[in-house]
Amino acid sequence: MQSRWLIIIGGILAAAAGALAFITMPQEKPEALVYDPPRALAPFKIESTATGGTVDNEALKGQWTLLFTGYTYCPDICPTTLSSLKTILPQLQAHADVPVKVWMISVDPQRDSLARLTEYTGYFGKHFVGVRAEHPQLFPFVRDLGLMYSVPEEGETNYLVNHSAAIILVNPNGRRLAIFNATHEPGAIPTVDMEQLVRDFAILAG
Repeated sequence: MQSRWLIIIGGILAAAAGALAFITMPQEKPEALVYDPPRALAPFKIESTATGGTVDNEALKGQWTLLFTGYTYCPDICPTTLSSLKTILPQLQAHADVPVKVWMISVDPQRDSLARLTEYTGYFGKHFVGVRAEHPQLFPFVRDLGLMYSVPEEGETNYLVNHSAAIILVNPNGRRLAIFNATHEPGAIPTVDMEQLVRDFAILAG
């Protein structure tokens, strides 16, 4: 009888030691800048290709959303980012129990109509959404996300728009959770490390 009790006690102690080791084991942390707690976004209204009309903060709920600034006339960063996100989207979705969407926020409302954005984002798939607004509504929305862009001189028609290359992650509660910053190498297009983004997303969505 005594030996049986010793076996039981030994098993309990071993289980407790295992649990303690798991608790004290260093947990993997994402490389992205994570907002803890996640930050609420200011109220916004913006036109969306997903609905063909205006949406607000509710459109970000019930899904994971990756947001970045861009425009359809962008020669390099934007199509590169969209193509890369299209490639990794199945991997991201495998780590999520709700849809994963991509929002490209047009920073060129002068040339990017909703129809043009619909055609442009449609090349990348149904999970890609284009959103737009005029500058008075657009600039506060972009700034609230932690991004930026420059407004071209009035009257210009052939121009480039300087804008952030980072990607923002908004959680299914519609709150800003993380920012994936782009790496800037001399002579190269600023890009986000997509492999690291997948690894970080697996941690954050888990």
